[in-house]
Order: sequence, then C-alpha cells, then structure tokens
Amino acid sequence: MAAPEVKEGKVEFEGQELFYIRVSPTEQPPRLSVLLLHGINFSSKTWLDLGTLHKLAEAGYQAVAIDLPGRGKSNESTAPTSVGDLAPDSFLLDVLKSLELGPVVIVSPSLSGMYSLPFLFGHSDMVKGFIPVAPICTEKFSHEQYRNVQTPTLIVYGGADKPMGETSFNNLKNLSNHKVHIMKEALHACYMSNSEEWHQTVLEFLQGL
Repeated sequence: MAAPEVKEGKVEFEGQELFYIRVSPTEQPPRLSVLLLHGINFSSKTWLDLGTLHKLAEAGYQAVAIDLPGRGKSNESTAPTSVGDLAPDSFLLDVLKSLELGPVVIVSPSLSGMYSLPFLFGHSDMVKGFIPVAPICTEKFSHEQYRNVQTPTLIVYGGADKPMGETSFNNLKNLSNHKVHIMKEALHACYMSNSEEWHQTVLEFLQGL
C-alpha cells in the first residue's frame, strides 16, 4: 500500500496567512476530514512528530493540522487580540473554506479552545465530531448553551492535569452527546504521554461516527 501523501502549505484569507500540514489517505474519498488544532507551546508539527496525522490517514481519514495565528509558521492575526479572548465563530469557518474542507471532526487542546468553542456553538452543523483536550475558555459559555449542542464529543484529559483538565471537564460534561476518556497520570498535554493510547482512543471514537 502506498504511503499517505504529506503536503505542507499556507492559506490566505482576510489578511491572515496560516500554515498547514495535510496528510491524505491513499483511498479516496476519505471517510471524514479531521482538523487538528494545538496548544500554546505546540504547533501543527506536534501532530506530525507524534504520528497522529499519519495514523489518521492510514485509517482512511484526511488529516489537516494548522498553526494558529501568531504561532508556528503562521503570521499574526488581528483576532483574537490575546490568549483567552474568544475568536469570532467565522474564523474556523474561513479556515475550512480556504482549505476546501467540508464538515470536520475538530481536535482541540488547551489554547485552541478560544477558536474551537465559538465555532462549535456557532456552526455545530459543520462539526461532525469534537475532541476537546482540556481547552481554555470553557467557562465563557452557559450550561444551556452546552446542552443545546448535539455534536458527538469525546472529552479527553490527563488524570494529573489539575486544575485545567478538571475545570474544563466540569463545563464540557454539559454537552448533550459526550464520552469521556481520562489518561491516567498524564499531565496537561496528555496525548504526549502515551501516543498509542491517544491514537487508539481517537480512532475508536471516529469509527463510531
């Protein structure tokens, strides 16, 4: 079987320039597209180095990781202005259009919650599945807003991620259609502690969509 195709590039929209890595499966069309965001000290390269992009592509999914504005190889953005501010819900919508992606599964650790959560609440029809990994900004939405979202969700966090993991879980657990996976003894970037467990957990969730 041929190896999945790896493509790097940049997309531009409204004065923003975002770097991305796309790994496509050899079988076409892909089952689903998965958009991977990242935490504050990480980038799209994290998912390449960890093997997540290739694992997804080998399982038949189109995997795209982006560098968020001002991070990695992406330029600064006008919005949001600082860590913890919510991005407009149109931001990820523009990303999907620029990358020519339809509805996607979103993997959203830590910092990226400021981008993924507004999009989830504003465009849930574009989110086939949601995998939050202790994202920030969960407290900015009401329990009722969470309950109104029907998107299948896999909440992942590290058992040793205190208080961030537990704080985010206490808000995310209000989502109507969710499962939970706690990576025992793992810290905030729990996917880094046991990549095999991480990949197995994500792939099992995707197969159930």
